Amino acid sequence: MGQRYKGIIYIIISSFCFALMNMFVRLSGDLPSIQKSFFRNLIALLFALILMKKNHAGFSGEKSNWKYLILRAGFGTIGILANYYAIDRLVLADASILNKMSPFFVVIFSIFILKEKAKLPQLLAVFGAFAGCLFVIKPTFANVDFQPALIGLLGGMAAGAAYTFVRLLGNRGEKGPFIVFFFSGFSCLVTLPYLLFHYAPMTLWQLGMLLLAGLSAAGGQFSITAAYCYAPAREISIYDYSQIIFSTVLGFLVFGQIPDVLSWIGYAVICTMAILMFFYNNRKKAEA
Repeated sequence: MGQRYKGIIYIIISSFCFALMNMFVRLSGDLPSIQKSFFRNLIALLFALILMKKNHAGFSGEKSNWKYLILRAGFGTIGILANYYAIDRLVLADASILNKMSPFFVVIFSIFILKEKAKLPQLLAVFGAFAGCLFVIKPTFANVDFQPALIGLLGGMAAGAAYTFVRLLGNRGEKGPFIVFFFSGFSCLVTLPYLLFHYAPMTLWQLGMLLLAGLSAAGGQFSITAAYCYAPAREISIYDYSQIIFSTVLGFLVFGQIPDVLSWIGYAVICTMAILMFFYNNRKKAEA
């Protein structure tokens, strides 16, 4: 099997794991999003610590990187909290597609943070994806899902900013395991005070669901890391959108959720923009 096909398989496994994470987060019931985030990040912290020891990957020693680590961790924490809030209140597929707006936000943030120039086709794809978002969000005050959908989109935006800072930190010599470790530790510390003063008692079932959500998230992180080791992002990133399929199926089988027609139109528009940007980036790379 070629390296590219291994990368595709791993990124599809990653998408399935993240869809499972969303399902387990929802199954954990009526708990604060902050509490759910803490347990998810606690497990990620342990896995990152194991990886750091295994790969001997610590802080690079570049003091100027601290501010970027904090910004990456801050935006990442906002992204997770907003995503979990949306998962608890929206159809799973809707919450997933709004979170998958992050690659389009990366294009925007890269202009300001990485000083990269966005080409017209990329900008058109971004605007097209935002147009697709409107079908999912359905911005009317009569729509009870408007607020959680807007917060879900905010989660995608925050994740896009976090991924941009990950690229910046990678360019500045920081290793992946340390970036994940710092982010997970930061998120746990930020959410711990809330947990101490507003802890919501959990049943054994709820604790089990949160632990499974954390394990699924760790599986997703490991798989997506392996995927990009086997093949470059430009060749396989589009397969990450298979999470929408998995979330739709799990949402129907487990919760009886069926997205409405407008949401399906939104999925189609956003995925089409992602496909067009995928082929455009591949063509530009081939010409370089």
